[in-house]
Amino acid sequence: MKFFEEFKKFALRGNVVDLAVGIIIGTAFGKIVSSLVSDVIMPPIGLILGGVDFSNFAIVLKSAEGENPPVLLSYGKFLNNVVDFLIIAFSVFLLIKGINSLKSKEQEKPKISEPSIEVKLLTEIRDLLKK
Repeated sequence: MKFFEEFKKFALRGNVVDLAVGIIIGTAFGKIVSSLVSDVIMPPIGLILGGVDFSNFAIVLKSAEGENPPVLLSYGKFLNNVVDFLIIAFSVFLLIKGINSLKSKEQEKPKISEPSIEVKLLTEIRDLLKK
C-alpha cells in the first residue's frame, strides 16, 4: 500500500498535473497548426506553384510489387512538418516574448517600500518636537 500512496502523492503534485495539462494543450495546438498548414497555407502556395500538392511529393525507392505497396521517400510530408514546426516555434516565441514583456513591466514599477521602524520613530519625535 505504501507504494501506491507514494505514487498518488507523486502523480497529484502540482508540477506533474501542470505538465500533463501543458502536454494536452500542446497536442491540441499542434493539431490546429497542422490543419492550418495543410488546409490553409499549403494549398495557395501549391496553386501559385502550378497546382502542386506538397504532401504528395515523394521519391519512389522501390516500385510496388504485387500486393506490396511501393517504398516512398515522402519529402512533401516532411516539408509540411517543417512548416508546422516553424509556425509552432514562432507562436511559442511570440508567447514567451509577451510573457517576458509583462514581467519586465511588472519589474519596472518602483516598489514603494515601508520606512523602517527607526525612521517612523524619528518622524514621530520630530513631529512631537514641532508642537
